[in-house]
Amino acid sequence: MNSDTITIGTRASRLALWQAEYIAAEIEKQHPTVRVELRKMTTKGDRILDAPLAKIGGKGLFTKELEQAMLTGEIDLAVHSLKDMPTEVPDGLVIGAVTERLDAGDAFVSVRYRSMEELPQGAKVGTSSLRRRAQLLAVRPDLKIHDLRGNVNTRLAKLDAGEFDAIVLAAAGLKRLGLGDRIRTTLPRSMILPAVGQGALAIECRADDMRILELIDFLRDPQMTAAATAERAFLRRVEGGCQIPVGVYAEVGAGNVLHVEAMIASVDGMRVCRSRSRGTPETAEKIGIALAEELLDVGGREILKEIGITV
Repeated sequence: MNSDTITIGTRASRLALWQAEYIAAEIEKQHPTVRVELRKMTTKGDRILDAPLAKIGGKGLFTKELEQAMLTGEIDLAVHSLKDMPTEVPDGLVIGAVTERLDAGDAFVSVRYRSMEELPQGAKVGTSSLRRRAQLLAVRPDLKIHDLRGNVNTRLAKLDAGEFDAIVLAAAGLKRLGLGDRIRTTLPRSMILPAVGQGALAIECRADDMRILELIDFLRDPQMTAAATAERAFLRRVEGGCQIPVGVYAEVGAGNVLHVEAMIASVDGMRVCRSRSRGTPETAEKIGIALAEELLDVGGREILKEIGITV
């Protein structure tokens, strides 16, 4: 590729910057004649910190401003946590690459307690996610779940100040920031299924920008791409933004078999519809949609209707 400069749009949080800088370094290593610049931007999700994400409403809380900048040519690409991306990408844009997944797990973080099992009755747990809230309450209905917003360091500071007995964060974010030592334990998927795409990065760009699509193709992980296709197809079928009580995890295992597990839960954790399926990576989209239909038919539709989502 000829000597060139490209611009990556990024949110200004430490984690977003780490992700953008990581991708920039990988691009420059793969294409030594390319220089990468970062442009920091602020999204709606960054500006509104005094309300739970589920109540802010709308999709693309952490992506919309970056997407608009791509469409106007202000930036060439954006690096997102895949779990923050709406299932529908705006016309004119495309997810050009999904990276290998670092860690899909949810991390249990506490100053005093080593595990969920050690938490006393009525312990105060912080999370901004309805998905985590529902699944935590399904196994520990005694817990007091409180909304927790802000970047990773802000959340850890609130925990350290004694505002919570424990908090739950994405393990991948902590590891990327060099804070993996704060993880007491990674909650098993039998207890809590992750968000769609959790632990993977998505590189979004203009759909007709063949130069950029070629440039980032080396970042694309085939197995994670298949997993993401199944997970996002499931979420799209259940009309899901990042703030409904839905979890799903897919991976390509031995024999090139794609395994998918998903759940829909009531916000209070009293009802959980959960199932699994498998097939080939080539049928990832069909598997995700079929699994969604199955869960909707066994109670998921009623659960979603209660929180105002008609499927």
